[in-house]
Amino acid sequence: MFNKLIAAILPYFPKKFVWIFSKPYISGETIEDAITVSKELNSKGIKVTLDVLGEFISNLSEAEANKKEYLELIELSEKNKIDGNYSVKPTSFGLLIDKEVCYTHIREIVAKAAGYNNFVRIDMEDSPCVDLEIELFRKLKSEFPKNVGLVLQAYMRRTYNDLKTMLDMNSEETPLNYRLCKGIYIEPEKIAFKKYEEINHHLLEDLEFMFQNKIFPGIATHDKTLVKGAYRLIEKYNVPKEMYEFQVLYGVTPKLRQKIVEDGHTMRVYVPFGKEWFGYSTRRLKENPKMASHIVKAIFYKG
Repeated sequence: MFNKLIAAILPYFPKKFVWIFSKPYISGETIEDAITVSKELNSKGIKVTLDVLGEFISNLSEAEANKKEYLELIELSEKNKIDGNYSVKPTSFGLLIDKEVCYTHIREIVAKAAGYNNFVRIDMEDSPCVDLEIELFRKLKSEFPKNVGLVLQAYMRRTYNDLKTMLDMNSEETPLNYRLCKGIYIEPEKIAFKKYEEINHHLLEDLEFMFQNKIFPGIATHDKTLVKGAYRLIEKYNVPKEMYEFQVLYGVTPKLRQKIVEDGHTMRVYVPFGKEWFGYSTRRLKENPKMASHIVKAIFYKG
């Protein structure tokens, strides 16, 4: 009840108050902030993926503005020689308003990144978006086979089957590239696994399928149990280091992140930034009220 209460009232608190717990997990409001954080991570041998905050827009003028910001981000990131790529949320470009407009905007972003021989990841959102985002990925992958990837969520009951049905796009020259995570959105039990052990089992099952089929996974987890499970699978299938990486969120489990790097694995940090940080923070809390206890610790014990 405490967690739900915090989640309900936090959006009405002053932004400066919310920033107290958000700051460790968001690189800042501007592209320059994100570039600074990315350079710091790169200096430690860590790659990044940059994400402009903002999702579920209400009109297409916002989609146009988001596209322009991404194009500027790519230009400045490449100019600063950032070792990183880019992540996009299709609802930021009007997926649920006009999917063709969304495709046109994201295609322009992917083309811009491809011009620098770089890469764009299509983030997976909640269940009404899944089929639309797989369709979008297929369309872009056919034109930019080396420059676009997708996110898959292990807690969705459909994910293992989605892996199978998308195998037609996989090849040795242009392997499929997925970020595999647990999933954060609140979904009904009939379409999503709910228990901790159950979700972990299916994530490792999905990961094993990827290794068996020479698909490149970004293993996105802050769970030590899953990291150990991934290590076992990497050893079992003798997976080359260039055929996988680990991924974590900015500011989360830095000690585990460093341990993975020290163990000799490629690490990529998801670096979110933007003026929409307040909406992002409060939405994440509503989706996962258990975060409330972490917020209280961040406020009173500075993380």
